[in-house]
Amino acid sequence: MRVRTFVGGVALLATTAGLIGAAQPAGAEVRTAAGGGSRTVDVQLLSFNDFHGNLEPPTGSSARLTELQPDGSVKTINGVGGVEYLADSLRTARSGHPLSITAAAGDLIGASPITSALFHDEPTIEAMNGLGLDVTGVGNHEFDEGRAELQRMQDGGCHPKDGCYAEGRTFEGAEFPFLAANVTDDSTGKPILDPTYVWEKDGVKIGFIGVTLEGTPNIVTADGIRGLTFHDEIKTINHYAAKLQRQGVKSIVALIHEGGLPASGAYNYDCDAAGAGSGISGPIVDIAKGVTAKVDALVTGHTHTAYACTIPDPEGNPRTVTSAASFGRLYTDTTLTYDRRSGDIVRTSVESANHVVYRTNAAADMTTLINRYKSIAAPIANRPIGWIGTDIGPADGPDDSPLGNLIADAQLTYARSVDPGTSVALMNPGGIRDDLDYVSSVNGEGDGVVTYGEAFAVQPFANTVNVVGLTGAQLLTVLQQQVSGVNLASPKILQPAGLTYTLDLTKTGADRIVADSVRVAGAPLDLTATYRVAANSFLTGGGDGFGELAKGANPLVGADDLVAFERYLAANSSATSPLQAPAADRVNVVK
Repeated sequence: MRVRTFVGGVALLATTAGLIGAAQPAGAEVRTAAGGGSRTVDVQLLSFNDFHGNLEPPTGSSARLTELQPDGSVKTINGVGGVEYLADSLRTARSGHPLSITAAAGDLIGASPITSALFHDEPTIEAMNGLGLDVTGVGNHEFDEGRAELQRMQDGGCHPKDGCYAEGRTFEGAEFPFLAANVTDDSTGKPILDPTYVWEKDGVKIGFIGVTLEGTPNIVTADGIRGLTFHDEIKTINHYAAKLQRQGVKSIVALIHEGGLPASGAYNYDCDAAGAGSGISGPIVDIAKGVTAKVDALVTGHTHTAYACTIPDPEGNPRTVTSAASFGRLYTDTTLTYDRRSGDIVRTSVESANHVVYRTNAAADMTTLINRYKSIAAPIANRPIGWIGTDIGPADGPDDSPLGNLIADAQLTYARSVDPGTSVALMNPGGIRDDLDYVSSVNGEGDGVVTYGEAFAVQPFANTVNVVGLTGAQLLTVLQQQVSGVNLASPKILQPAGLTYTLDLTKTGADRIVADSVRVAGAPLDLTATYRVAANSFLTGGGDGFGELAKGANPLVGADDLVAFERYLAANSSATSPLQAPAADRVNVVK
């Protein structure tokens, strides 16, 4: 077994027989190239984020972008992304650029479609190795299967329970470092993975710092991060930027798994049109304003949005902040002009733009990789489990949705089979990762057929359906937590079954939930009564800021959420009587 580790910023390559590589100075991966005589030289930085194991070309809204036209109209671009085309796009972009770095800002893995997820995302790591990724920061989804599994992604080795997936093949791990500067082990106080990485070629040094959002504990399963602390992004980056500069590294890029919300959803929207950073909001704005001027560019993620903005640093200097949407639909090409004399980036010469990953040329090695894993997964992924009569998708904004309500209905039905007194089910919108499309996929299963693989893409987290007892007052608190506390700025509207209410967006905070509008099975909410409430294990563990759900009494742990979904489709659909989309009428939104 080969193990590549990046300890203390020093790259080592080892095998079970011992070390076979040499340590590189200051953790740098040193690559030789012919030298140049000019004082400045352009360094190409290619970046992407939130890939989420989308090896095969994504479908539906996950394969869609919008593009602003010169006349101000908006064009929809369908059918983009997929690792075969991302790899080809990156390789093409590198042509003619002897100094080129490829970096990512987290969530490479986790919430992945079945071709990657069934193999614990090993295929995605192999693909990232193949397309030439140099470095990535961790995101919240890197912790979906816990710290030990993230370490295995870095170091390699067979899965502790499922073993290796092909005789004679051992998973070799990532050939690039995962950076986790702001994630420390409570027992040691040290980062669980390398905090920084230095890329060096032809005398050019670029330092990278990787952080995930401080709020990661609110959006991942508690068991996966037990014994870990997630620290403030700004303080962490500033600390390691100073440390890199003391090591002689003056050019620094931060990989931040936290993002912003541009005023337009078009990938080519100019968020600097009315002034630097005027067209973007969200958490990344304050982070960018607080990150030390020692850092020259911020590559960000998490919000699945596209932008290439300029947000001034604390000293008022222009600084590029980028994000490339998600699922490999875009990549960002940033030109960093490096001053050989100072070792720093000439900020005024930085140029950055997002580029569409069109499905024009497929990288043959990626096609081979996908086909290898698809052939192993096919008997499971292609099994029909239900029929639908129309597209069924998630919400676009703070509201309930046909797909969310369908999943909630499935969970309520399942919960009643094991706990007949269950009256309400709640589904978190972030747990819905894809649409159910009526049109047949590339696997040719037929229009309207829902395969196990397609259902898996909708709910890939392997949560259980749990039932807890909540008083009416507690249930009201849960509803209020959708729009208050950690969800105040970005509400998370639970998808309900057995419950209706009014959401008044003209108010603020918890007052947005109109208390006397809440109905359970058509009856007014009784604050003193006890209700049995079904939700997935992520929510009942307090995830997404719903701490009140974690206080539920007499918990019952049920089956996997995908089992509940499959059973519901089997019982409520057939080839001759396909399931129609439920109405999105359970949350009455006042705007």
